[in-house]
Amino acid sequence: MSSFLLSTANQQEISALDSKIHETIESINQLKIQRDFMLSFSRDPKGYIQDLLRSQSRDLKVMTDVAGNPEEERRAEFYHQPWSQEAVSRYFYCKIQQRRQELEQSLVVRNT
Repeated sequence: MSSFLLSTANQQEISALDSKIHETIESINQLKIQRDFMLSFSRDPKGYIQDLLRSQSRDLKVMTDVAGNPEEERRAEFYHQPWSQEAVSRYFYCKIQQRRQELEQSLVVRNT
């Protein structure tokens, strides 16, 4: 066993297999995240979008250090402005492109 582990050819093979295992685990984790996303969205689309928008809003405020007007943002009229429809469309377009790129990358990895 010791001579097997000391062989450089075997070490390279072990390293390659270890790398492949790591990539597979990462792929599984990414697929689980995607599945959880889709499952959560399918169970309660409206609630999921509301939670997502709240989360994105908090993140944006933290990143830009913009306080905003919490009282105005609580009211539905604030989100029925022309910019909100465009923002939602852009967000989903970016998410779809991101998922498409991830899928294409996973297909390339499988084909090699």
